[in-house]
Amino acid sequence: MKAGVSAPTVSRVLHNRPDVAPETRRRVEKALEDNGFMRDRTKHALRKESSGIVDMIVPTLTNLYSVEIVRGVEEVLQRTKLRLALSVTGEFIRLEQQWLAKVLNGSTDGAILVLAHGQSQDLETLRRHRIPFVVVDHRGELGADVPSVGATNWLGGRTATEYLTSLGHRRIAMISGPSEHRCSRDRIAGYRSAMEDANIAIDPNLICFGAFTQQTGYEQTCKLLALPERPTAIFAGNDTQAMGVYSALHTHGLSVPASMSVVGFDDVPIASVVTPALTTVRQPLVEMGRVATTMLLRLMAGEPLDSVRVELTTTLIIRDSCAPLRSPVMER
Repeated sequence: MKAGVSAPTVSRVLHNRPDVAPETRRRVEKALEDNGFMRDRTKHALRKESSGIVDMIVPTLTNLYSVEIVRGVEEVLQRTKLRLALSVTGEFIRLEQQWLAKVLNGSTDGAILVLAHGQSQDLETLRRHRIPFVVVDHRGELGADVPSVGATNWLGGRTATEYLTSLGHRRIAMISGPSEHRCSRDRIAGYRSAMEDANIAIDPNLICFGAFTQQTGYEQTCKLLALPERPTAIFAGNDTQAMGVYSALHTHGLSVPASMSVVGFDDVPIASVVTPALTTVRQPLVEMGRVATTMLLRLMAGEPLDSVRVELTTTLIIRDSCAPLRSPVMER
């Protein structure tokens, strides 16, 4: 065998067993494809009846970000005869690989992917097996021909920061998501652009990175409050982080917005019911799910897409968590 593996290993690949290393699987599949086997297998798969299933993978369901996207997917699928099969990867590449092994046997009509990591070798594997897919809010770089739906993260970062500068704030901190994520980099770029246009020097001590979790919001806010010169406003990477910001400020006896203005990102349902209601950048998560599903249905029908890459507009939702800067002297 040109792939340099044993016959039992080839058999495990052909039967889509999960107990094969990803690199070995790709090497065997490439050798099979070079010898014409995969092409014949694909033709056979195309002749079989529809499974009636659309697969979707998400990193987690513990935050409303993923839940809102799933809600949009379900809204569209409810108007069809297709069923949604939802898998949660827990942000583990290993579980993404196990999911892939299960769907390559033709048990799905298409897939919607909210991937946990910036890069995924799974996309090319899905292509080779002629499984239509659409990526939602990808965290890394995508090829120009990969169907995907995202949001205008740069614009969102800029709009939030512009709003805070319009209120007189100059010490504006930003708690970002992981630095390797494309959405994090785009939001920081928007923040920087607004600060520079307002002729405000950017203090690197005010830019923090971490996970999109409440714990990150809490921990990074505590670090910001320990600076010799505290910020007067905090722009959180998402609404979940903003809840951690609220908690840290409360622990330090500081109030929102009198002591600190806070802006979030996403506009998940909790943003409007916390006290004070959170000013945030609305990322149209439900609509992203709807658009991704509509695109997938067209791909499944063999129809061309109007656009391979779709970016939906983010908008600032002003509520009660921000106030004009009244004094450089903050509560202690």
